[in-house]
Amino acid sequence: MRFGDEQESSNFEDATGRSGGAGFGGGGGNALGCLIPLVASRFGIGGVIVLVLGYFLLSSLGGLGSGGGGGLVPSSQQSAPAGQSTLDPNTARFVRQVLNSTEETWNKLLGGRYKPTTLVAYSRSYQSGCGAAQSAMGPFYCPTDTKIYLDTDFFNELSQRFQAPGDFAMAYVIAHEVGHHVQDLEGTLEQAHNLQARASEAEGNAVQVKVELQADCYAGVWAANAKNPQGQSVMEPGDFEEGMRAAEAIGDDTLQKQGQGVVVPDSFTHGSSAQRMEALQRGFKSGDPSVCRF
Repeated sequence: MRFGDEQESSNFEDATGRSGGAGFGGGGGNALGCLIPLVASRFGIGGVIVLVLGYFLLSSLGGLGSGGGGGLVPSSQQSAPAGQSTLDPNTARFVRQVLNSTEETWNKLLGGRYKPTTLVAYSRSYQSGCGAAQSAMGPFYCPTDTKIYLDTDFFNELSQRFQAPGDFAMAYVIAHEVGHHVQDLEGTLEQAHNLQARASEAEGNAVQVKVELQADCYAGVWAANAKNPQGQSVMEPGDFEEGMRAAEAIGDDTLQKQGQGVVVPDSFTHGSSAQRMEALQRGFKSGDPSVCRF
C-alpha cells in the first residue's frame, strides 16, 4: 500500500504502556452488566473467545489467514516500564495513517456526516467500555464508547501464525472494525440487537454473520475509494489478492475444519470463506456502500 506522506489520525490512543486490569468478566462499568456470554468458541488467533450477542459487543474480525506479499511486518511487543509505550513506531504510524484514510473516505461517502471512531492500541489486556479487552478476543468495536480496541501484537499473528504478512492484511483489520463503527452510526447495530433479542441462538448467529459480512464489504468499499495525498489509490498490485486470500482463510468453515475437523453452519458468526470473499470483493468492485446490504 502506498500512503506516502499521508496525514496521521489524531483519534488514536496508545495504551500499550498502561494496559492491564481485570480479566474478562471483571469490572468495566455499567456496560458490563449488559454483556451476555453465550458460548466459548475456537477463534482465529489464539484459542477461545466469549462470543456475545447483542448491541454492546458485536464481535469483530476473527483473525486473517494466509496472504502473500511483503510489506510492513511489526516486531513483537517487548516489556517496558509502566507507562512507556511498547508499540513499534512504524506500526503506530501505519495504523494512524490507515485510520486517517478511513476518516477521509467515509466522510466523503457519507456526505460529511461521518463522526470518527477512536482506535485504542493496548497490550495483553485493557478495560473497554464493553468490559475487559484481552488479546485472545482479537480486535473489536465497542458500541458503548464507540471505540476500536486492538492488541497490536495481533498483527504478528497475521504474519507468523497465519502466514499473512503485508500491510494490506493489517489495513483490512482496521477497515473492518471501522466498518462496524459505520454500522453503529447508521443504526445497523441497533437493528441487529433488536433482531437478536427475540431470536434463537442459531438465528442470532445468522444476524451476526450479516453484521460481519457487511463490515467486510465496507472494508472493500474503503479500499476502493482510499487515495493518498497525490490522488492515487493506496492499493498496489497484489494487495487485493492478498485480501482475498486472507478472507478465505478466516471463514468460519475453514477455521472450524482446522480447529475441530467438523463444520457446524448454525454456529457460524462471521460467515464462510466464500461469503467473506464475496463480501470483500463486492465492496471493492463497486466502491459504493449501498451494495453492502445488511
